[in-house]
Amino acid sequence: MSVVGFDVGFMNCYVAVARAGGIETVANEYSDRSTPACVSFGPRNRSIGAAAKSQVVTNCKNTVQGFKRFHGRAFSDPFVQRLKNSLVYDIAQMPTGTTGIKVMYMDEEKVFSIEQVTAMLLTKLKETAESALKKPVADCVVSIPSYYSDAERRSVLDAAQIAGLNCLRLMNETTAVALAYGIYKQDLPAPEEKARNVVFVDLGHSGYQTSVAFNKGKLKILSTASDPELGGKDFDEALVKHFCEEFASKYKLDVKSKPRALVRLYQECEKLKKLMSANSSDLPLNIECFMNDIDVSGKMNSRGQFEDMCADLLARVEPPLQSLLENTKLKKEDIYAVEIVGGASRIPAVKERISKFFGKELSTTLNADEAVARGCALQCAILSPAFKVREFSITDVVPYPISLKWQSAAEEGLSDCEVFPRNHAAPFSKVLTFYRKEPFSLEAYYNAPKELPYPDPTIGQFLIQKVVPQASGESSKVKVKVRVNIHGIFSVSSASLVEVQKSDETEEPMETEQANEKDEQNKMQTDQDEQQNQGDSPKEPEEKPRENEEMETTTEEGKGEKKSDQPPQAKKPKVKTKMLELPIENCPQWQLAVDMLNLFVENEGKMIMQDRLEKERNDAKNNVEEYVYDMRDKLHGMLEKFVSESATQDRDALSLKLEDTENWLYEDGEDQPKQVYIDKLAELKNLGQPIMDRYTEAEERPKAFEEMGRQIQQYMKFVEAYKMKDEQYDHLDEADVTKVDKLTSDAMIWMNSAMGQQSKMSLSVDPSVKVKDIQAKTRELFSACNPIVTKPKPKVELPKEETAAEQNGPVNGQEESQEKGADKTTAESTGGSAAETTENKPDMDLD
Repeated sequence: MSVVGFDVGFMNCYVAVARAGGIETVANEYSDRSTPACVSFGPRNRSIGAAAKSQVVTNCKNTVQGFKRFHGRAFSDPFVQRLKNSLVYDIAQMPTGTTGIKVMYMDEEKVFSIEQVTAMLLTKLKETAESALKKPVADCVVSIPSYYSDAERRSVLDAAQIAGLNCLRLMNETTAVALAYGIYKQDLPAPEEKARNVVFVDLGHSGYQTSVAFNKGKLKILSTASDPELGGKDFDEALVKHFCEEFASKYKLDVKSKPRALVRLYQECEKLKKLMSANSSDLPLNIECFMNDIDVSGKMNSRGQFEDMCADLLARVEPPLQSLLENTKLKKEDIYAVEIVGGASRIPAVKERISKFFGKELSTTLNADEAVARGCALQCAILSPAFKVREFSITDVVPYPISLKWQSAAEEGLSDCEVFPRNHAAPFSKVLTFYRKEPFSLEAYYNAPKELPYPDPTIGQFLIQKVVPQASGESSKVKVKVRVNIHGIFSVSSASLVEVQKSDETEEPMETEQANEKDEQNKMQTDQDEQQNQGDSPKEPEEKPRENEEMETTTEEGKGEKKSDQPPQAKKPKVKTKMLELPIENCPQWQLAVDMLNLFVENEGKMIMQDRLEKERNDAKNNVEEYVYDMRDKLHGMLEKFVSESATQDRDALSLKLEDTENWLYEDGEDQPKQVYIDKLAELKNLGQPIMDRYTEAEERPKAFEEMGRQIQQYMKFVEAYKMKDEQYDHLDEADVTKVDKLTSDAMIWMNSAMGQQSKMSLSVDPSVKVKDIQAKTRELFSACNPIVTKPKPKVELPKEETAAEQNGPVNGQEESQEKGADKTTAESTGGSAAETTENKPDMDLD
């Protein structure tokens, strides 16, 4: 079972896997642990990751990056419209109203949804993980920013499904960082002790997030705060703006009019920003052939100048930190440590601001780039039954307050209730009780639109179906379970109708007869169903309460809700009740329809196959090109002696063919089917292989003759030793030795003849004797002679003779050895001998 964590960033992605008892960040095919979050579309295939990054300048209109910020957003969203003009590629509206990306793919104009593009990136990351683990990958944990809304989270889940991944959890990036920090810490306070508060600050390329946690074996996020539009890219843009103005006045160039030039400037400004993080001196910026064949140059005088340019951005560092402390009601002195991660956290001015705010040195014990991926892999290991991980509970929070509204009696209009306040624990379930006679709908929404970075606060509509009144005609009691699940997604997970059945016992009178039916309909009772085990697997169906959940009705929050929302209680008659499950129609905002999702899955499969076919075609083309260059160099190098003297043959024919093939490759052969390249290579090898074979034969032939000569010499020595009456071979038959002698002599004659004949031949013609013939002759000699040479001597058994010991008793030597204790096997009785005793106790020798 795979255990994989994916950190899908704005600019770069990281893949971490669990193996060999630890977590490891794996490298891609370029031996780089960072994979660019970039997808490029071409006339025949897609390029993803590093291959796409290399096309940012050359194929800028069809190379997309930074698409992570469009998840779950409508095309009409002011944020999307504001970004539209600054993008190099085009975006368009999807039929559902969401944002899509318009590119040229396979020579056709296509509009891909954000889910599809993210799925393409996840497919690449999946391949990287499979290559490292050497097995298929399905189960994973994917990171998302903590400020993502319900629609964005659903969008990322759909993307994972399109990529063929089973996402066990969408994990907030700061929560993943906190897990990576805490699971290895041995000095955290015990669960019963006061919690240690650690702030985690993640400033990446496009987002700024903070959170605060911890206890030993227990990670509890107290609060999160963020600025979704502050990141490293904003500092890049400040530099780009500065140099655009400088080049306009210095070179009279309008950089923003040329997308390719703008992309190049962004790349150089990003490099300059990274250099300034390490150097405070003057730094130059030089770009050759920037626009209209003009070389441009500029410089940043000092780090101070850069910080002055970015003063408004640096001012935005502190408000989320202030908000974090206010939400948690913590003071600065309550903070134990401040951990920073994320690429942009390396900017000295940012670090200085954060450090000054908390009044303490910042901690950088975590890898700023890889901490999120490692935390995701750890969470995946916790959720996976295949790995045994130290017990560690993880409680996250709801980023924005969630409310429900529903239609009440006609004269009262809408009623609403806040179900999950801001920073409420998650995953978490609550049970709400309604009194209804007919089906009704609930609308979930975020009730703090100012905090939400989106114009539309709607989460979705949930229709509770098949609600009927009681047999008596009164309103039925309907229990509705609402839940924020392990992904941070809100849902109405189940609904049940409490059916009252008649009882034979006398019913006690209700104390609240005056409560009319309309009042009952407008009241709502809330109970809580808290998730005790935070590491539950999301693969279990949401509709059924989990076995490890308990109904929490005694908490302060639960009591408060009951006082305000529950209808007046009365002494209830002794009646039997029956729970009937009710169907729910879910209509979440921007959720992909099932048929659309299936279509996207099918399309992704087709594109993967097309990429594979194109790779095979390119490999076949590269094989031809490689053979042309390799053979051309060798023809005038190591193969020169082996080329035929005839001008009409080898060299001229092959050289001409190689030259024609090279020209063909860059003209008509630029874009041919795979089989054409295979046939072309076979045609070239038909001319070139005989020369290569002659070279190989000349290289290997001396070794083969040497091995055969060594074999012959060995057998000749054996024959000589036999003739000299060597005791080692006196057991062999003379006829066998004569056979060896004859075979050896014949082999010697054959070898000398072959060597003599070959020495007279030119290297440019096929050899008279080939390596395989020499090796066959050597094997033949070995198989005929070796059984004779290695024939073992027969074992000779000595006849039993009466010894002096048997006639006269033990000899002096034997007595002495007995005294010294050296011979333990001699007979103890006077009638026995050492020989007899040894013979009667064979087990002694065997042991």
